[in-house]
Amino acid sequence: MPRYEFRCRACGDTFEVNRPMAQAGEPASCPSGHADTVKLLSTVAVTGRGGAGAAAPAPSAGGGGGCCGGGCGC
Repeated sequence: MPRYEFRCRACGDTFEVNRPMAQAGEPASCPSGHADTVKLLSTVAVTGRGGAGAAAPAPSAGGGGGCCGGGCGC
C-alpha cells in the first residue's frame, strides 16, 4: 500500500499516511488533531540488483568535456 507524506500547516509536524492510491487525493488530519494539512511531493529511489554485465561502463581516462570532466580545466 502506498505511503503518502503530509505536513500540518498549524503545527509544522510532518507525518505519513498509508492508504490505497484511489484515496491519494483525500485530506489527512494531523496526529495532533489539526485539519489544515498539505500533501508533500515525495521522491522515490529505485535500485536494482546488478548481475553480470549490469555495471555501468567506466568513464574514459581522456576527459570527455563538461565541467570537471577535463574540458574546463578545473
